[in-house]
Amino acid sequence: MNEALKTAAVAVIVVNWNAGEHLERCLRSIYSQTMRPRRVILVDNASSDGSADGVENRFPGVQIVRLNYNAGFAVANNIAARMAADCEWIALLNPDAFAEPDWLERLITAARDNPGFSFFGSRTLNAANPRLLDGAGDVYHISGAVWRRGYGLSVDVFDPPTEEVFAPCAAAAMYKTADFLAVGGFDESHFCYLEDIDIAFRLRLLGGRCLYVRESTALHVGSGATSRHSDFAVYHGHRNLVWTFFKNMPAPFFLLYLPLHLLANIASVVFFVLQGQGRVTLKAKFDAIKGLPEILRRRKEVQQMRIASAKELRRVMAGGFFTPFLASRRRKK
Repeated sequence: MNEALKTAAVAVIVVNWNAGEHLERCLRSIYSQTMRPRRVILVDNASSDGSADGVENRFPGVQIVRLNYNAGFAVANNIAARMAADCEWIALLNPDAFAEPDWLERLITAARDNPGFSFFGSRTLNAANPRLLDGAGDVYHISGAVWRRGYGLSVDVFDPPTEEVFAPCAAAAMYKTADFLAVGGFDESHFCYLEDIDIAFRLRLLGGRCLYVRESTALHVGSGATSRHSDFAVYHGHRNLVWTFFKNMPAPFFLLYLPLHLLANIASVVFFVLQGQGRVTLKAKFDAIKGLPEILRRRKEVQQMRIASAKELRRVMAGGFFTPFLASRRRKK
């Protein structure tokens, strides 16, 4: 390890909510890194399972923020990011994600070697079966649909190289601290789900670019505290999907793709009705519409800050009318 890596100013942030035994393994993986972070910050969202008890004793030097209520993933990370304002980078790791020993070193090396990029995503593998991808960066479709690239696919079939992606999955990602804070951090109205897509969109509007770093790997349990198909996940994901599109999609694409966005929302409602989750999905869409006046007010602020051209933003979005459907079909195989 060279001298530059040894002195890299990075804070690793972990947000915990009832992660159980996963938190211990996550922190052990951080403390076993070939490049030690300057700071490790743990924000506990009022866990009731005792997972954060005694962490100070087992992991000397960790900074712990204990909230007296579950403030959500977005708020908790923003608190930690402000604490880490003296660090050049913040690296996020979910409590159910276990970093390989060179995870952080690989991210910092990628940042050093690719100065045109300001945020980075790791390759995450299924913790129960590391031959399966958990994700290779996040995809944003022109309709507003989002998905984790390669989710559930065998690495023997799909294991893309280091390359640009729209966004990282925040389960294992790194951001330039100044940029993260400059755009206001995660949108706290999201609470959780799609906050990583939303901030990636805002960073891109300011000219930022995201690099997927294949060599930076973490094992990820996924939905360690909430099921991917729970009413909680469906509600927040599908409400936030609408807000992300309305706030961030730049003109002239906003009006151009709005019909496709509406069609995608109708299709998702029909799908979840057939899955027996129609009520929660309809509530998500109703609450999304109810919140649109505030979202449109914030849209003006976000779009006024835009530096990137519409053409550059469109370049990193997925297109094709049937692409989201085909991606969903691949994930189910």
